[in-house]
Amino acid sequence: MPHPAKPASRAELDAAAPAGLSALVDPLRDILDEAGRLAFSMFRQNVRNWNKDNFSPVSDADLAVDVFLRERLGALDPDAGWLSEETADAPHRLSRPRLWIVDPIDGTRSFLAGNEDWAVCVALIENGVPVLGALALPATGETFLATRGGGAFRNGQPIAARPVHAIETARVVRPAAFNARVKEAGFPIEVPRIHSIAVRLARVASGEIDAAVIGGNANDWDLAAADLILRESGGKITDAQGLEPVYNRAIPKHGALVASGVDLHPALLATLAASMR
Repeated sequence: MPHPAKPASRAELDAAAPAGLSALVDPLRDILDEAGRLAFSMFRQNVRNWNKDNFSPVSDADLAVDVFLRERLGALDPDAGWLSEETADAPHRLSRPRLWIVDPIDGTRSFLAGNEDWAVCVALIENGVPVLGALALPATGETFLATRGGGAFRNGQPIAARPVHAIETARVVRPAAFNARVKEAGFPIEVPRIHSIAVRLARVASGEIDAAVIGGNANDWDLAAADLILRESGGKITDAQGLEPVYNRAIPKHGALVASGVDLHPALLATLAASMR
């Protein structure tokens, strides 16, 4: 029986990322701005909402932004496939040369509660890695954008993850289920919870927090755009074994992940591993 092919390494996948992304940046920024304004027009309004089969919330705002983005991004790159939280998945995306991964509103619970920690997320993927990523945070007036090899920016200004080494002084955002375990393991500083995964990663990228722990239920659309923004800011995101996410697989779901600046990452992984014993 032949052995299965060895998966490509992240470095090999990165090397295959396309050049010439600059032509997409301005159109994507305009599309994201429009999508953000559409979402914000329904923010803190009486928007119809309900729970999906997996008990996660969805609203008319999520669906309206999804339709808008699919139309506009599809026109921007007609050859790219499509994966969105609010669109039924189709297996033909796996054969497309590129893929748009979208979360129309990451942090729908916060959106519906009138909180500000939600984002419109868009990433362009090629060969399993993000090559273009953008987040709009309409409630706070922020736009994050990154291209592969081109750095990460917030509202046009470059951002960088903080060069922190010591766990004892690190500001770590984590899911509520992790609080007791990781506090005992060495995270003494209390940090307010950030409900949106994408916003958590963006705050690490901008240096406002030092690290983020993500529970084992994240999907491609929660991560892809912010993953690129984080790593272009000098940060890193991996699973507990130190492996970086690869996107556009048959099941677009990820296990527990940790994100931080590269200096803190080894200590963060070691501390979390100790807390799980």
